[in-house]
Order: sequence, then structure tokens, then C-alpha cells
Amino acid sequence: MPKLWKPGDAYIWISGLALMLTLAMIGGLLFLIATKGLGSMWPVDIGRYKLTDGSVYLGQFQGRELVRGAEGIRSESDFRVKLKIGNRDLYGLDFKWVDEADIASLDYPNNAVILERREWGNYHGYLKEIRKNGEIVSGADPEAFSVLKSVIHDANKIHDEILKIEKGEIGDINYGIEKQRLKLRGLSMRGENNSAKEAEFRLKIEEYEALYKVSEAKLEKLYTELNRNEVVMSSAAGEEKVMPLGKIVMAFRPNYMGFVEKAGFYVERFWGFISDDPREANTEGGIFPAIFGTILMVFIMSIVVMPFGVIAALYLREYAKQGLMVRIVRICVNNLAGVPSIVFGVFGVGFFLYGVGGIIDSVFFKEALPSPTFGTGGILWASLTLALLTLPVVIVATEEGLASVPRNIREGSLALGATKFETTWKVVIPSALPAILTGLILAIARATGEVAPLMITGVVKLAPDLPIDGHFPFLHLERKFMHLGFHIYDLGFQSPNSEAAKPMVFMTAFLLILIVVILNITAIIIRNRLRKKYATSAV
Repeated sequence: MPKLWKPGDAYIWISGLALMLTLAMIGGLLFLIATKGLGSMWPVDIGRYKLTDGSVYLGQFQGRELVRGAEGIRSESDFRVKLKIGNRDLYGLDFKWVDEADIASLDYPNNAVILERREWGNYHGYLKEIRKNGEIVSGADPEAFSVLKSVIHDANKIHDEILKIEKGEIGDINYGIEKQRLKLRGLSMRGENNSAKEAEFRLKIEEYEALYKVSEAKLEKLYTELNRNEVVMSSAAGEEKVMPLGKIVMAFRPNYMGFVEKAGFYVERFWGFISDDPREANTEGGIFPAIFGTILMVFIMSIVVMPFGVIAALYLREYAKQGLMVRIVRICVNNLAGVPSIVFGVFGVGFFLYGVGGIIDSVFFKEALPSPTFGTGGILWASLTLALLTLPVVIVATEEGLASVPRNIREGSLALGATKFETTWKVVIPSALPAILTGLILAIARATGEVAPLMITGVVKLAPDLPIDGHFPFLHLERKFMHLGFHIYDLGFQSPNSEAAKPMVFMTAFLLILIVVILNITAIIIRNRLRKKYATSAV
């Protein structure tokens, strides 16, 4: 009779259970991040809370908890609710805890309005009147809210035009003035007495300054038009607040909205979160610069680490004479994989920023000194530092792939007259490509989430200028950048309003995980296709 329990089965079951538990924990963590992040953008209904002390608040329910110190749950009076009351400029805070025993009444008025502002967070209140082009539209008018949304839409167009001029026209003018100023300084530093060139540079500066005055006049006109219209709101307690419509991003009435309208609003907010720039100390707005910086940094790191890692592995496996020195090098490479990331960051600062960057500045950017160009943190040095950090992973994975290529394939290629280089390039490397891509996948996964070395090699809290623009050489690798990992750290631990930043923390973490997953899935698909291709050709 066969045995139902064979030796070693216990270890198989323990391993399987451990794997299931690990996957469940990972799934639970991802579910928590997704629900906390994605759920924060849904327009929650706003309630009017009347308290026993006579105060009234318009707030969105954010959570409920047992009051600490309560001895046993006797009644609902042992609980308190967390409300997002907005109106930070009136109350001094965005959230308020209210004991359920202190709530005298609760209702959900359809005319309650939430204004998302560019400063001071959200405003919760009632629409009283709109002052549009000197005309007053009463909040009691059934069409008043539609008028408000229309005027806010027009104001947002003007605000976009202002940003376009500030970042586009004025940015180009400032770039041109700085370029001519550096040319003048270069003439002075070289001791050249060329009055014709000097006059040419000064004339161009004057032309740029004239263009600047024209753009400045445009901005002044747009700002006047932006702040011309106003909205008058009243809080739940009846306090009036007059706000220029140029400082409002959007207005909505969650209690009045149906499910379909809420879903459309949710999609609009999610797109704004992905495509807009941050505001309010990064606690509001979007995170597009951080997404762009993260992807560009990973792309540059991959371009650098792949060839160096593969070449190093090829030399160690295919060309180096196996002996004590090669064994020592392999031990060092394996040990480098365990070095703390901040150590690589310190090395990057010393070698890349102060060493290589300082030399580049002294040779090619003398006119800009003592202000550094490459001798300070930038996306190039951060990418190279992460390339060093992930290089051991690529080397080890590539070596394993090269070692797995059958010896008879190499010998067959050599027997047919191919050289050592041709065999390596056309036979060995293609066969080892799946392993090489595995190393790249691991490198991307680690580099995307690293924060410590980036904090001292180029990442910043806010970088409104992207590393790519219309000025030659178009890709500016010396510029500082934003990163999703650092953005999470900044929101969670450095934000002046940590409570309001919590939804942004979860959303940013969710997007970071999503980007890592997409990059890894792309690499895995390519690896599997290559594996099938070369497995078929070898049969």
C-alpha cells in the first residue's frame, strides 16, 4: 500500500504555506494602498453637522474610531468621527474630530458647494453670489452654479495662458539673456578686447529685455482679467468669504451629483493628478514632474548599466583567465550588492559631483563659475549613481546566463570557422539574453524605489522645469528632478500639513508600484519571447 505521507512532504507543505502567506501579505498591502489612494479621489458627500454647543460644520466623513480611554463599548458615545471641514483660512485646520455624542443633527444639503482652491485647500460652504464683469448673479438663482462652473473654466484658461507665458516666452527670454551674459563674461575672462562682439551681445540683451517688457505687459493684463471676477461664499456658520475666481481650480456639489456624474468627476481628478504640477507644498495638485523624472532616471540608468554590466560579465566568464584574481573580483562584486545605498550616494557626490562635474565645469563652463553647472546634483549623476548601485545585480545575472549556454554550441560555432568574438556576439550573447534581461528587471525594480542616494545627488522637493525643453541640447542632464520615491518621503515626513497629505502619499505609492510593474512586465514579455525564440532555434 503506497504511503500517503512521504519523507520530505512536510517541507513541501511548509514552503507552499509560506509562499501563500507571503503572497497574501503582498496582496493585502497592495489592496490597502490602492483603496486608500484611489478611494481618496471619489467625491464623498458633504454633511451639515450641528453640534450640541451650537457650532455648525460642513464636513466630509473620513473615518470613525473608538475614543481612547473608554472602558468598554457602552454606547455610540464612545466613538468619534473624523471630518474634513476644509476652510483652513477660517478654522486653521482641515480636519476635525467630533464625538458622536456631541452631534445634535446631521443632514446633507444639495446646495453645499466644495471649492478646490490653489491655496488654503478646499472651501466648504454655500454659494451666495457671483460677481461677473461687474454684474451680480445671486446664489439663489437655479443657474448660478452653472454660471460659477463656466466662469471658473474661463479663469482656468487664463491661468493656463499665464503659465504658458511664464514658462514659455519668459523662460526663453531669460535663457537668452543668461546666454548672452555668459558670452560677455567669457570675453572678459579671456581678456579679449573685442568691442564689436561686446556691442553685439549687449544689443541682443537689450532686445531680450524689450521682449520681456512686452511679455510682462501681457501678464499684467491677464492677471487683471483673472482676478476681475469674484465669488462670495458663506460658511456653515454664516461667515462670508470673497474669493477671486482665479484662485479656484474647480467647484462641485457632491450631494447633488449622481453616480455617473461622480464617476466622470473621478476620472477628471485622476487625470489631473497624473498630468498637473504639484501645489500647496506638494499636498495638492498633480505629480507629473515626479512621474517624468522617475521614468527618465530609470531609462538613463538602464542605458548605462546594461552595456557595462554585460561587458564586465563577458570578460569575467569568457575572456579572463580563471584564477585567484578573478575569484577575488567575483567576491567583491557579490559584496557590492549588499552595500547600503547611501554609501553609493556618498560616493556619487564625491566622484561624480565634485570630481567629474567639477572638471567639466572648469573646462566647458568657466563663464558660469562659481555657480556650478555639472558640479552639483542633477539627473545624470543620480542615474549614474544608481547604475553603480545596480551593476552587481546585472553582472551576476549575466554571468549565470553565460554559464548556462551549452559548451557544444560554442564549440560548434568555432568548428564552423567563427572567431571567438563572432561566437560571443552572435551565439553566446543571444542565448544568454533572457538572463541578461532578468538582471535588468531586478536592477529596474531596485533602482525605481531607491531614495537615499538620490537625496544627495540631484532629487529635489519641487522642480518646475523638466529636464527636457526646446533649448539645445534639448535634454538637460545637469538639471535637478523630482522622483516618486522622494515625493512619498516628502509628503509623509516633511509636509507642513501631514493629515491632508495622506491621500497623496497613498496615490503616489500606488503609481510608483504601477510604474515598476509596467516596466517589469514589459521586460518580462521581451525576455520570454527571446527565450522561446532561441530555445526553438537550438532544437
